[in-house]
Amino acid sequence: MKILAQITRSIHNQLTIFSIESYKSLMDPLSDVFSLLKVKSVLSARFEAAEPWALRFSAYRHIKFVGVLKGDRWVWIEGVTAPAKLSAGDFCLLTDGLPYCFASDPGVEPHDGEKVLSDKIGADRIVRHGQGEMRAISVGGLFEFDGDMSGLMLNMLPPLVLVSANSPDARSLSAALELIRAETEFVRPGAAAIASSVANIVLVNILRAHLAANPRSAGWLGALADPRIGAALRMVHEEIARRWKVEELALKVGMSRTAFIDRFKDLVGLPPLEYLIRWRMTIARDALKTGNDSLSSIAAAVGYASETTFSSTFKRMFGQSPSRYRSEARSRV
Repeated sequence: MKILAQITRSIHNQLTIFSIESYKSLMDPLSDVFSLLKVKSVLSARFEAAEPWALRFSAYRHIKFVGVLKGDRWVWIEGVTAPAKLSAGDFCLLTDGLPYCFASDPGVEPHDGEKVLSDKIGADRIVRHGQGEMRAISVGGLFEFDGDMSGLMLNMLPPLVLVSANSPDARSLSAALELIRAETEFVRPGAAAIASSVANIVLVNILRAHLAANPRSAGWLGALADPRIGAALRMVHEEIARRWKVEELALKVGMSRTAFIDRFKDLVGLPPLEYLIRWRMTIARDALKTGNDSLSSIAAAVGYASETTFSSTFKRMFGQSPSRYRSEARSRV
């Protein structure tokens, strides 16, 4: 278990540490987004329930997940989705922050979920709800992101993501769920380190499985699965400082200039060069907030030979100069 803890801790560090230099070593857009989100994950208490049961949870921030260890349950987002059934081995991701419910049957009157979790958690970090045989067992977690960057993730996901244990891309999730099962049966030394890192692994693999099962997903995440636009995004992210031209990108992915622009804008929501500029400024903003690189170094790293041009572009996008942004960000810290 010590080796596993070291491995998962390393993965966690890779997902949460960012600098201009570390950005250059990243190889795909999804990793880039994670590097900027500063993912903070919390694995919640294990939940065990005797039927019938139902819990309602109020609005929340960012993203939640649930993995089913035993039994069946239904999940729905109030006023948004119909009840969907989850079985042992399945996962779900809740992304829109609206109130939601879990239940052994959609017709059961729900209890206040937060109150049940806080009132019935034991010394072993297990919440036991109801009387009789505990037929439903699950674990869940919360992912919180850097406030400046959270839109990158939240805007590209449907409100409820379901991943079946039978999915061809669920093997890594099955392994993570077994580890979570072992970690939540009783309290162990080092549990917090493993729980946080495993939760991050769960999030990445849910996104991978969702992307594989829904290659035509709307938005930026769906664009990654598009053979041509996804290839263009990877090229842009791998060489962020390169002076890309639309014609060059279109040629590399085998499309005409007009078709490429139309397809890119349809999937990503922005024209190619505007996306490139926004991504460059996003990287620069994070480097200004968290690193010690000079303005000229940051400008060069994101493709600007002129610090003046970089500063004017940054101010046009964020409403203040890079130096003022850095000063205010550090004063807040």
